[in-house]
Amino acid sequence: MVGTEVSDVGIEIDVILESEISNSQREFLVSTAREVVRFALEKQGRDTQNSEVSVLFTGDDFIADLNKQYRDEDGPTDVLSFPMMEFDGDIEEVSIPGLPDILGDIVISLDTASRQADAHGKTLREELALLLVHGTLHLLGYDHDEPQKEAVMWAHQDAILKALNT
Repeated sequence: MVGTEVSDVGIEIDVILESEISNSQREFLVSTAREVVRFALEKQGRDTQNSEVSVLFTGDDFIADLNKQYRDEDGPTDVLSFPMMEFDGDIEEVSIPGLPDILGDIVISLDTASRQADAHGKTLREELALLLVHGTLHLLGYDHDEPQKEAVMWAHQDAILKALNT
């Protein structure tokens, strides 16, 4: 199933799955992504009216292909982020007046998210919120490849999730 929803805040949500999902399941995914990404951007001081993020919900097979292609890792993962901008601390962010700031893409495996929610005693919404916040922070330049960076990213992630009440 392929579908696209575009909200008024520049958040595009695509759902690409091998199996059909109900309209209520699709609406749940779209509304969760819109709410969480918008909230995370606002908490990071971003103008949500001028920011564009694409969220793709898919299954393990598709995300495993992306994981191998872009990270040279075998198997599925829960979330991948593809920022449009590289942040190295020395270059100011480029913004073109009148055009949205295209932040990038977040890809989430619903298969992996469901397993992780079950394993950690969370609802699917709670797990998706975690993955959406995590992905959004990556789009904004945060990373966890070093202990100091991880501590900063986790602190922001925890604060956003706490404020979101998840």
